[in-house]
Amino acid sequence: MNIRSWLAATVALVVLLTGTGSGGAAETESALEKGMSDTLDIWREGRYEHLFEQLAHRGKTSRETFVKKMRESTTRPACCWQKMEHFKILNEKRTEATVYVKIGLEGTPDTAGSTTREFKLTHQEGAWKMQLADVFSIAGVTGKKGSGTKRHTKKSSPYHN
Repeated sequence: MNIRSWLAATVALVVLLTGTGSGGAAETESALEKGMSDTLDIWREGRYEHLFEQLAHRGKTSRETFVKKMRESTTRPACCWQKMEHFKILNEKRTEATVYVKIGLEGTPDTAGSTTREFKLTHQEGAWKMQLADVFSIAGVTGKKGSGTKRHTKKSSPYHN
């Protein structure tokens, strides 16, 4: 085998090896993480009408009530790498998953600036969706009438690295 043939074969092998290797678990994790990340981005941008449509388990909460409560909250997800850290899938089924993640927050009434806990995601309409109650909880508002706020605390869990 001459040097040109050997180089061409080596380059082809490198291209093949770097172009493969993404298994089903990585794709699933990426879809879960991307779904949650996209939802947090929409929230951060203040697009509450669109955010409402991206959430699961909305119950009796109307779009108007949701938007009003979210506008009253000063809490929103942090940007960039602080938005989500230590993302871990704890349980995954076809239409439901439980993840554990630290979400960075801005505008919180305390100094923690994050919440670390489990979140339930639901697969609906071809996408993984956070639950409305979780968004209300992170934002410090309640689902009840009035705009009550509550303090954010950093929670620990045995699942944290």
